Amino acid sequence: MAYEQRDLTGSLFKNDRKETDSHPDYKGSALLNGVDHWLDAWINEARDGTKYMSLKFKPKEARS
Repeated sequence: MAYEQRDLTGSLFKNDRKETDSHPDYKGSALLNGVDHWLDAWINEARDGTKYMSLKFKPKEARS
């Protein structure tokens, strides 16, 4: 049986093609309210040293 992504879920994978700091650390996809999105994530560090992920969602049909 094929994998079917459920609404309001997503998956991230380590970006093996990262060449510069501006490229995301992780890439993947998510299904939000029935619309497929690309998902990019960067690992950042707050001033107090706490690590966090910054996320960017973009509808799949909008990406070239």
